[in-house]
Amino acid sequence: MSVPTDLSAFEIKILDHGVAVIAFNRPKKYNALNPQVYDQWGRALEWAAKSDDVRVVVLTGNGKYYTSGQELTVPDSSEIEDGDGIEGVFKKRAAFTQKVITELIHFPKLIIAAVQGPAIGFGVTSSALCDVVYAVPEATFNTPFMQLGFCAEACSSIVFPRVMGYSRANEMLLMGRKFTAEEMREAGVVARIFPKETFMEEVLKLATHAAKFPPQAMKDSKALIRDPDYKQMDEVSVREMDLLGVRMASEESAQAIMEFMMAKHERKEKVQSKL
Repeated sequence: MSVPTDLSAFEIKILDHGVAVIAFNRPKKYNALNPQVYDQWGRALEWAAKSDDVRVVVLTGNGKYYTSGQELTVPDSSEIEDGDGIEGVFKKRAAFTQKVITELIHFPKLIIAAVQGPAIGFGVTSSALCDVVYAVPEATFNTPFMQLGFCAEACSSIVFPRVMGYSRANEMLLMGRKFTAEEMREAGVVARIFPKETFMEEVLKLATHAAKFPPQAMKDSKALIRDPDYKQMDEVSVREMDLLGVRMASEESAQAIMEFMMAKHERKEKVQSKL
């Protein structure tokens, strides 16, 4: 099963022993996520799950950011008309995101998140659905959901409290605190931290080592680990995405996004004025 060539938002490579590297490839946009990216991401994961040439997947980003999360754009009039209103637009967009979440929950092979830079929003929550997370010391993890009037997604409402403990999870999901790579390692989300200079070399060395294991044994053992959680995670994910669609279509969220964008613009102007 050949590497898909119609996924322009990603760079996909198959290395020795069946290690597939799927990299976000919009560095000029800080690997921001939009419906097209979500659609391609879901298809990339589906391909990797079915391909006999792939034994281990490494998910990473090209450029400075792992991913800067959701691209904040306002639907235009034609998109609103096609989607039967603003809620319809976000419901249609959510379907692509839901596909990615479902693929990650049920991914049958070992999947590693190699966080080589800042991760924001869905980049953070989706990484916790991977089997192993590695990071560089400079990586940061931030979920500004409350600031934007959103809500938790990608099963983070159950995964984060379970892994991090309620207090730290609530600091991240409800208070929007930015965590360092070391703090995420202490919280149990990140397994190990490697120097930036040798990061991918270290990650690929570990991925290659794991790819040499008998593939069916890997699938069977991963299923044993994940089986007890599949049903709950699927149900929670749907509930989160339904609520997220409502939140994103709300006036409260629209106002919060406007204030966020204005503050971002003001910060940019201040920086430029000092140059």
